[in-house]
Amino acid sequence: MARYIFITGGVVSSLGKGLTSAALGALLQARGYSVRLRKLDPYLNVDPGTMSPFEHGEVFVTDDGAETDLDLGHYERFTGVAARRTDSVSSGRIYSNVLEKERRGDYLGKTIQVIPHVTNEIKDFLAIGDDEVDFQLCEIGGTVGDIEGLPFFEAIRQFAQDRPAGECIFIHLTLLPWIAAAGELKTKPTQHSVKELRAIGIAPDILVCRAEHPIPAKERAKLALFCNVRPERVIAALDLKSIYEAPLAYHAEGLDQAVLDAFRISPAPRPDLRKWQEVAERVNNPDGEVRIAIVGKYTQLEDAYKSINEALTHGGIANRVRVRVEWIDAEIFERGDPSPHLEGFHGILVPGGFGERGTEGKINAARFARERKIPYLGICLGMQMAVIEAARNLAGVRDAGSEEFDHEAGARRFTPVIYHMKEWLEGDRKVTRSETDDKGGTMRLGAYEAVLAEDSRAAQIYGTTRISERHRHRYEVDIAFREKLEKHGVRFSGLSPDGKLPEIMEIPDHPWFIGVQFHPELKSKPFDPHPLFRSFVKAAVEQSRLV
Repeated sequence: MARYIFITGGVVSSLGKGLTSAALGALLQARGYSVRLRKLDPYLNVDPGTMSPFEHGEVFVTDDGAETDLDLGHYERFTGVAARRTDSVSSGRIYSNVLEKERRGDYLGKTIQVIPHVTNEIKDFLAIGDDEVDFQLCEIGGTVGDIEGLPFFEAIRQFAQDRPAGECIFIHLTLLPWIAAAGELKTKPTQHSVKELRAIGIAPDILVCRAEHPIPAKERAKLALFCNVRPERVIAALDLKSIYEAPLAYHAEGLDQAVLDAFRISPAPRPDLRKWQEVAERVNNPDGEVRIAIVGKYTQLEDAYKSINEALTHGGIANRVRVRVEWIDAEIFERGDPSPHLEGFHGILVPGGFGERGTEGKINAARFARERKIPYLGICLGMQMAVIEAARNLAGVRDAGSEEFDHEAGARRFTPVIYHMKEWLEGDRKVTRSETDDKGGTMRLGAYEAVLAEDSRAAQIYGTTRISERHRHRYEVDIAFREKLEKHGVRFSGLSPDGKLPEIMEIPDHPWFIGVQFHPELKSKPFDPHPLFRSFVKAAVEQSRLV
């Protein structure tokens, strides 16, 4: 049976529970243990798939087609363990399951209440895969004291009570604010946060304290005394140059040892941190720098493109360069010349997105990259915009566009080279969709295979002709335009196994121009960069030598 580590947060949100969980998972792996990481979110949405990126940041997609919180991306990037549908749950999903059971009559006419029915549903979720790994790390979203999080806190309290003694521990992440006028860190917010947690019935075993400055011994002793934890289990979490220094920093602070001590695991296996030392060395000692422009519509919130940003960093690690990302709102050159905004970049990336806003700017960015011979990577919508650009300016389809935009406008304005997917194969099963379906969970989601042309750049980059990548889209390039576009220099070098869905487009007569219908950024890791991002950054390095 697995041992359980519950990670909670206090004082303020956005302290980095996800990063702490991921780094701790990596440290336990470094000591030879198997881990699984999970996220329990208090919001009432069934999943984040229908939430605006401005509300929730990126939607991370798993191989089995779940739309999840972006923290699962951290978990995968740090541990290499592929997340699953059963690694993420929200209040909305929990309540939905409970109500479905009630309508079926599963509760035999009982009055349905938060305790025990909702808390039991949460506990059942926690117990999934109990015998698969050595440690289950479960992050509770939100902040202690939030009313919507109370069922989750009660559930983990009960869960720990139900398990044999010593099988569950609690880590509480808080903030030690720095008061500049007084010149000191203040411990009182953390004391109050722990008091709130203890009122629920949970006593933290380890405190992880975010701080701008090192925590003096006096403050550590005060926290240990008033929060009832041992001094060596007060762990400082200071700001870092790179998130990929977190495993080394937490190890230096003794977090992994504190966890093993809390579980009374002795003697503890020695950690092998060479992988993380190599990553940190490459991040902190690059041989050069490249500038990449991300042309998108959610540029005000970098978390909207979290995995893309990290995958570019991984490409930089592979090529020993620092990737300096600059975010450019596609709307600013929807009808103007993009040159003043894109001159001087060594690569241009157009990410995914939904809706028509900003698309003409993305099309202009694709044209600029194609004509100026600048490396271009289009992801999902970014590939579709590159295809529309090529259809308009190479193949002569002047009014080329997407059904998505006509659907929004309510009238036909374009010749659609991008159409709403109505059916596709998921293994041997045919999936059908219509434009009137519910929005949530109805896209082409999760891992699908693609077959690459043997002599293509894509096959050269991947080193194989058969790949599996994660998708999240409901519009697709119309294969009927393939012949017309290929006559004018565009090549569809990757197709679905049945040959009906274009997965990769490239322009052979260009230093590096590739569009993909899937999301390669979701599978990239610092110690195993995705081949496309490795190659894209390498092309940007070569471009930098020409500028």
